[in-house]
Amino acid sequence: MRKITFFALLLCFTSLTFAGGFQLNQHGAKASGMSGAFTAVANDPSAVYWNPAGLSYIKGTNFMFSSHFVSPSTGFRGISPSVEEFKVAKRTFYPSNFFASHSFDENWAAGIGFTVPFGLGTKWDDNWIGRYLALETELQIFTLTPTVSYRITDDLSVGAGFVFSFANVLIRQKVSQTPFEGDAKISLEGKDKSAFGFSFGLMYKATEDLTLGAAFQSNIDYDFNGSATTEGAKQLLDAKRLPMGDVVAKLKTPFNLAIGAAYHVTEDWLISTDFQYVGWSSYDTLKVDFVDPAYPDIASPRSYHNSFVIRFGTDYKLSDDFSIRGGVYYDKKPVDDDMVAPSLPETDRIGFTIGAEYKLMDNLSLRGSFLYIRGNELKVENSKHYITGNTPFNGVYNINATVLSIGLLYSL
Repeated sequence: MRKITFFALLLCFTSLTFAGGFQLNQHGAKASGMSGAFTAVANDPSAVYWNPAGLSYIKGTNFMFSSHFVSPSTGFRGISPSVEEFKVAKRTFYPSNFFASHSFDENWAAGIGFTVPFGLGTKWDDNWIGRYLALETELQIFTLTPTVSYRITDDLSVGAGFVFSFANVLIRQKVSQTPFEGDAKISLEGKDKSAFGFSFGLMYKATEDLTLGAAFQSNIDYDFNGSATTEGAKQLLDAKRLPMGDVVAKLKTPFNLAIGAAYHVTEDWLISTDFQYVGWSSYDTLKVDFVDPAYPDIASPRSYHNSFVIRFGTDYKLSDDFSIRGGVYYDKKPVDDDMVAPSLPETDRIGFTIGAEYKLMDNLSLRGSFLYIRGNELKVENSKHYITGNTPFNGVYNINATVLSIGLLYSL
């Protein structure tokens, strides 16, 4: 019983930490409207996130605020050969971000950004078929990033940022407590109040119409401190056969390396593309340590691979006051099919975006965008996640999401 209980808890924590589906790329309504193909564009204060080198080309003092309304939908049919369908509870997440930039002279500029690079979750019915793997899972990571940019020549600039981050994690799942009646319910909550990373970027104007960009965001190591609580049979709790007490876990988010190009087809029409390489394999092992020595510490090798996202975007200025934009991207899942778990299932995804911007006055613009994400149907036939006994969690996942983004840009 003890081994099954702790392994189930570990599987849930592993899938939460390394699921690419928890990663958000909504950092400004304009960039979102261009499907994130923004590394070589970076012409508003969100350059703090996308490419800090772009800040030195932005004049004056600028403030930008965006909110994103993320509505994911996930369904599971199984366990095979059954085709019974289960769905996560409908929820909307509201990650928001704020950016500011200021140019000191023709060469030097600085910026600061507060954003949410990870911030989604899932909540299944208490009695669904996969309750021993996941009931409720939620991850929130917040970052505050001061940056500086320097224009080396008229055509070449560099930028760098320091990342301060804090994070919260919540996991709930059930576990069988045979021979006792019903299931035990495990809850794990943890926080890291301070973690650190860095970013840097490069922007080069190859010609009057062509701009190239590159940006790097480092791994961030998190030391989660929290507690595990369990509602279950008193006999098992007293015997310490169910997890209770303080826990510590060391986790690492992936690095991101992006290269991009932007080209002005005409004075009013811009097209752009990005290739984003995501270092999901940077973390070797997940370890969860119980402070109480009566409980065994647990560790498991990670099973994720480096992955990539390909992005294409466009922006067209219809008039001095009104612009439209759009884009498409493909996001390759970083995990093998047999390791997909219901905490937030992974699948290859394609996203389609549209957006618009209207200048309300000379120094104030309203921006909006809409993103539709469609995941490829994923059939798992040899799952390495198990529920009661040795039953593999085989079945079919269907995933989609919508994201509505609204933002304001104010310039002094």
